[in-house]
Amino acid sequence: MSVSDVPPAATTDSNPRESWGSRFGFIMATAGFAVGLGAIWRFPYLVSENGGGAFVLVYIVISVLVGIPLFIAELMLGRRTQKGPILGMRELTRSGNPFRAIGWLGTLSALLIMSYYVVILGFMVGYFVMSLTGTFSAGTTAEQISTTYSAFTANTPAIVAATVGIIAVTGLIISRGLKEGIERSTKFLMPLLLILLIGLTVYSLLQPGAAKGVAWYLTPDFSLITGEVILAALGQAFFAIGIGVATAFIFGSYLDREKSQVPGDSVSIVGVNTLIAILAGLIIFPAIRSYGLTEAEGPGLVFQTMPNVFARIPGGFIVGPVFFLLVLIAGLTSAIGYSEGIAGSLRELTGWSRRRASWATVGAILVLAVPSMLSYGGNGPLSDVIIAGKNLFTWADFISGSILMPLGALLIIVFVALFFGFNRYREEANRGAGAIRVQGWWKPLVVVVIPLAVAVIMVTGLLPQ
Repeated sequence: MSVSDVPPAATTDSNPRESWGSRFGFIMATAGFAVGLGAIWRFPYLVSENGGGAFVLVYIVISVLVGIPLFIAELMLGRRTQKGPILGMRELTRSGNPFRAIGWLGTLSALLIMSYYVVILGFMVGYFVMSLTGTFSAGTTAEQISTTYSAFTANTPAIVAATVGIIAVTGLIISRGLKEGIERSTKFLMPLLLILLIGLTVYSLLQPGAAKGVAWYLTPDFSLITGEVILAALGQAFFAIGIGVATAFIFGSYLDREKSQVPGDSVSIVGVNTLIAILAGLIIFPAIRSYGLTEAEGPGLVFQTMPNVFARIPGGFIVGPVFFLLVLIAGLTSAIGYSEGIAGSLRELTGWSRRRASWATVGAILVLAVPSMLSYGGNGPLSDVIIAGKNLFTWADFISGSILMPLGALLIIVFVALFFGFNRYREEANRGAGAIRVQGWWKPLVVVVIPLAVAVIMVTGLLPQ
C-alpha cells in the first residue's frame, strides 16, 4: 500500500485549474470556512458547562497540538494531488484501497451538514431582521423572548424563505469562481467579522460587573480539568477546524505546490479560528454576568439568552443587530467553504462547468434541507418524524458530525501516519514553507496521539448519551 511510487498528480482538465489570487485570500477563505457558527455559540456553551477558564486552556493546547498537524495533513494532500478528495485519493492509492472512501465520506458529510446548517443560518436572518425592527427592545421580558422563539420555529414559510435566500446567496458566490466569488467575498466578510467582534468585545467589557465574567472565563481552575473536560475540548477543537469534510482538501488543491506555505498558513487559519472563539466568549460571558442571566444551551444561547441581554443593555437596539449580523457572516463564510468542497468534487467527476456544478450543488442542498426546515424546533410539520430517537434535523447533525466527519478524518490521519508515511508528510508539507515547518518531534503526535484522539471522538459520539 505504499504511496512512495505515486507521483504528484497533474491536472488533466482541458481548462487550467483555478488557483488562489493571494495568500491573504486563501487564509481568509479557509479561516472563514473553519470558523462557522460553532465558534460563536457552541464554544461559549461548552465553556459554560466545562469549567470556564479550565476548558479554554485545554482547548487552546489541543488546537495547537492536534488541530494544526491534522489540518496540515489534509491541505498537504490536496496540494500534492492538485485535485479534490475523491480524485485526489484515487491518485494516491490503487484500485480497491479502502482509503479511497475518504473523498466520498467527506463530500457526503459536507452535504448533510449543509442540509441543516442553512436552516440555522435562516434563523439568523430572521433574528437579524427582528432585532432591526425592535422585537428585542428595552423592557422585553424573558417570557416574551421565549414566545418569540417558539413562534418563529413554527413559522414554516418564514423559515423556508430565509433558508432559500441563504442557499441562493451561497450559490451565487461559489458560481462566480474561486477568485471573483469565494476569495473576493471572504476577503471582505472576514475582516468585517473581526471588526464587529472586536467592537462588541470592547462594548461588553465596558459593562458594569464585566470583570467578574472575564475572570471566570479566562482564569483556569486546574482542579476542574477532568477527562470529561479534555474530551469536550478535543471534540470542539476537532470539529471547529473542519477536518474530513472535503473542503480543506480541495482548498489545498488550489495552492501552488512550490510556493505556498502549508504549515505557516495552517497556523494562521487555526489561530484566526481560535481568536474568534475567544472573542465570542468575551462578548457573551461579561454581558451575561453583568445582568445576572443564565446561559441557555446550544442554539438557545443565541436565540434566547442573547436577546435577553440586548433587551437590558444600553444601546441594545444597535448591539443586537450587529451581533446577529456577525453570527450570520460567520455562518455564511463556512457555508461557502462546505459548498465549494462539494461543488469542486462534482466538477471533477462530471466535467461540468463551475456554474453548472455550483447550482447543482446548492439545488441538492435545498432538497436535503427540506426535512430539516420542517422539523426544526419541535413545531414543524415533520417534527414528529423520529429516527433512532432523533428528529430529522438532529439526525442529520448526528450522522454527519458523529459518524461521517470523524470517520473521514480518522482515515486521513491513519493514511498519512501509516501509509503515506511521516517522513513524506513532513517533506511534502515543508515544500515552500517559511519559518514555520513540520518538525521531526511531531512524529508521535501524527502517528499515535492524533489517530487515537480522533478515534476517541468518534467512539464517544456513538455512545448513548
